[in-house]
Amino acid sequence: MKILIIGVGKLGFQLAEAFSHKENDIVVMDPKAEALQKASDQLDVLTIQQNGVEVKSLKQARIHEIDLVIAVTDDDETNMLIAFLSKRMGCKKSIARVRNPEYSRQAEFIKKEMNIDYIVNPELATSSEIIRYLMKGLPVHTEDFAHGKIVLADVKVQQLCGMAGQYVKDLNYEERVLIAALNRNGNVIIPHGETKIMETDVLYVIGEKDDVNSFTQRCGISTKKKMTRKVVILGGGRIGYYLADKLLKTGVQVKIIEESRNRCKYLAETLNDALVIHGDGTDINLLEEESIFEADALISLTGLDEENLLLSLLAKQYNTKKVIAKVSRPNYIPIIEKLGVDVAVNPVTITASEILRYVQGGKVLSFSLLFGGKAEVTELIVRKNAYVTEKKLKDLELPQGLIIGSVLRKNKVIIPDGETMITAGDRVVIFAVKDDETDFEKYFYPSKRGLLNELWSYHKSSR
Repeated sequence: MKILIIGVGKLGFQLAEAFSHKENDIVVMDPKAEALQKASDQLDVLTIQQNGVEVKSLKQARIHEIDLVIAVTDDDETNMLIAFLSKRMGCKKSIARVRNPEYSRQAEFIKKEMNIDYIVNPELATSSEIIRYLMKGLPVHTEDFAHGKIVLADVKVQQLCGMAGQYVKDLNYEERVLIAALNRNGNVIIPHGETKIMETDVLYVIGEKDDVNSFTQRCGISTKKKMTRKVVILGGGRIGYYLADKLLKTGVQVKIIEESRNRCKYLAETLNDALVIHGDGTDINLLEEESIFEADALISLTGLDEENLLLSLLAKQYNTKKVIAKVSRPNYIPIIEKLGVDVAVNPVTITASEILRYVQGGKVLSFSLLFGGKAEVTELIVRKNAYVTEKKLKDLELPQGLIIGSVLRKNKVIIPDGETMITAGDRVVIFAVKDDETDFEKYFYPSKRGLLNELWSYHKSSR
């Protein structure tokens, strides 16, 4: 598939990196030479130093031959115009990043009138991710697959009793769970029997929901749900606005601390039931006076990663039940979570996952980037005549950077081992490490063209 990405900021770069691992031809366009130089040095892409909103630039990129345009410049209006022009000039599909809440409220109208196929809003997507964690009320961060039958939980080894120092092959537990991956000092490892678990590791444990709950509970982590009723948001930007709006609609009490007086006025006018406080979120006296740390959850969404880290650690010292921090640098995530913060969210990674999930279409049931894009977890249905079918896993010679974490067959969850055989129609959850450049698609899809190209043809033929 031929893909044109216009705007090579953090999101544009991550998308180019993700798509370049597949069988795609990637073109990136940006007026800034330094952004293009970084992409050219690190990725297998073609670069064009032009302004993507100009018709002559789109013609230079041979827009009529492009399958997908993704407009992710810093300006909403520019992105919408690029997506509109691209479709008018012959591009098959277009995606635009649009952040403004006013535009978000009329996204469906804009898509229809401007013939844009998909609009993505990073701040809205990030707020949804935070809401999902808060509403689960669990002490560990989880991802759901197979309509909630399969659960992936990330657990810090320091929370588990007696696991540090053991080899994976020596672990003795009754539950049908699999340690599918671990995060060690920011590096992703697909473990094997000889892998030694370190105290600073974060384990990604997958299995049936009850088994994962039993495993974490037996290892010393309470699985009792804690309802979230009072939330404090530090930073009233777009993510804070979307988050507060969603929480208020569910009956949660919301308190926002924002430094900008004008922004406070806007928040107070648009979020009628929220308590908006004009002040500096790093002012300890203010935080104590407002009993900020007594809330059920504190979410730090300021514009500075270091500030979010500091405020989150402070909240943990005051024993706030749930602490979430926004980070713009993906490499900060393992550091922040290792220091005790419950969840670190990165809008770029969340948005990239959402776009990739859309592009991969109906055959890929769910898709997420982990560890700031260093690994991906995909849920899909195995096709007939795929390489992995009708063979024992131990005989497949799968690459080290890939592991099948779970299988759902006829509504029954299977935690695979070397003797397991995958059959067509199985619903599988797969981990793949990006550093190994593992193209897992060829193992689960018979087509040599690659999953994205095949799915794109499927979309076109079904229109």
